[in-house]
Amino acid sequence: MNKPFYAAFLLAGASLGLASCGGQQEEAAPVADADIIEGIEVSEARLILPAVAGNPAAIYFELENKGDRNIAFRSAEVGNAARAEVHDMMEWDGEMVMGEAPPVMVERGGSVSFEPGGKHIMAFELEEGFSEGDTTKVTLIAAGSRRHSFDAVAQAAGDDR
Repeated sequence: MNKPFYAAFLLAGASLGLASCGGQQEEAAPVADADIIEGIEVSEARLILPAVAGNPAAIYFELENKGDRNIAFRSAEVGNAARAEVHDMMEWDGEMVMGEAPPVMVERGGSVSFEPGGKHIMAFELEEGFSEGDTTKVTLIAAGSRRHSFDAVAQAAGDDR
């Protein structure tokens, strides 16, 4: 059998199968928001500007898992910062020190506070001109590269954190 004839025969057969699928239009499946993890809720989000220019800012918020699975957040991104790190306070050699946190597990039905003296996000090298009242996008990155974004409003250092 001649190869061009055989290829044309296969294409014709395939197009008949596709033509039989017409007539009814399928409804488009709803598109999930790529920056939202279902069941995760964030409240009271705020970015506390550094008291000394050039120092990092701190981000605090309440995180609640209303989903049906535990979730571990591994890292964070902050829209108006060059980089961000998830930090926690821990005891080291008899003293409380701040350092990068291991993944933060939020059990289903549970909550975690990111607050002064505890877990928080450090935002390094804020963009010049970013100031009190401005809003930035904060993204928590979970295991499996799932992302959950929310807005945080900038507050001056020394304000009620």
